[in-house]
Formats: sequence, structure tokens, C-alpha cells
Amino acid sequence: MQERLRLELLRRIQRGSLSLSLLSRQTGLGVSHISNFLHNKRGLSLESMDRILAAQGIALADLLPASRPLGDGEPAGGIPLVSHETAMHEPVVRHSAVRRILHLPHEMLRDVRAHCPPGRKAWMRFVAIRVAAADADAMSPVILPDALVVVDRHYNSLVQYRPDRPNLYAVRSDAHLVIRYADFQASRLVLRPHNRDAPIELLEMDGDKTPGDLIAGRVIVVLNCP
Repeated sequence: MQERLRLELLRRIQRGSLSLSLLSRQTGLGVSHISNFLHNKRGLSLESMDRILAAQGIALADLLPASRPLGDGEPAGGIPLVSHETAMHEPVVRHSAVRRILHLPHEMLRDVRAHCPPGRKAWMRFVAIRVAAADADAMSPVILPDALVVVDRHYNSLVQYRPDRPNLYAVRSDAHLVIRYADFQASRLVLRPHNRDAPIELLEMDGDKTPGDLIAGRVIVVLNCP
């Protein structure tokens, strides 16, 4: 259990949502104490572990082994509805991160093709997110306010899935995801709306980043709520 907590904390630090100093302030534990734990130089007492779990909002159930991620072409028993942050960053969806389960016919997902780097194959494949009214306007009438979209996180390539139809992506923009058509031009990821009155957005590629680093996945199902 401590090893799973260590890996989870390292993952949060790597993505920039946590730092040693912040965790020290949250828990009252010394920075060196936390650093030694993260570098496998010491373990945690039960009290220290409880402090970290409480400070980071981690439940013990979140550290238990998760069910096997879906593989290519494997039908889903249910699609977890999660936050944008979880869809962007969580390879395995924690139990506490699931807001509800969407049940779709297996036939909708069984033959969906993947296109992603080998590392993405370890991610839970299908997740759903909700599209806020402010973000839905740019994709009207394809996506309406409060729509649910199912994202295939094993497809973060700009290769067109169907030759006669542009791919629709969930793309990281600041701290949330936007649903847009996308292509890559002059070292920029170009996000195109469906609504012609909405602006085109340009996302600069920093350092050695690729478009796939910003693309959470391809949207495969849109559920417009009445």
C-alpha cells in the first residue's frame, strides 16, 4: 500500500499538481521526511500515511489494484464519467474519481481502432466527461450544453480515423479539456470549432512536446442531454 501511495505522489509531482513543500505544509511532515519516503529510503508510520491521504484526498480504495485496463477492440462493461483533470492525467481511474457509470452497447466500442504510443496502452481506454455550456457553444449544434462525450484515450494521433470525416478530439487547454477538431501547423496545434462564429485557437508546442501530449483522446460518442 505504501508503494502505491509513493507512486501516486510521484505522479502528482511530475504533472505539476503537487510539490514537496506543499505536501509538507499540508501534513506538517518535514520535507526531508517526505523526500526520503519518495526516494524509497524510509517508510511511513500509520499516522504519517493517514496525514498524507487526508491532505491529498486519497481514499484507501484508490490505492487498491484496479481492474485491468481495456485493450484494443475490447468492449467496455461501463464507461466512467470523470472530471476533466482525471481524463487528462489519470492512467487508471480511481474509484473515488468516478461520478457515475455510463452503459453503452458493446457493439459501439468493440471494433474501435486505436492509434497511440505504446505507453498509452496501459491507460484505461474509455472515459466520459461533461461539456460545460461555455465550452459547448463553439461546437454547436454538434455538442450542446452539458453534453456527455466518450473519449478514446488510446487515440491521440492526428491521423484521420475516417477519410471523409474530421476527427473530434478532447484537447487540454489550460486546466480543462475542450472538444474541437484539430490539426498541426507551424509548430502549433490548431483547434477548430464547428460553430463558424467561434474563434480558432492556437496552442504552442513547448520544448519537445508533441500534439499527442495535449490530446487526451478522440471523441467517439456524443450524448446530448435533453
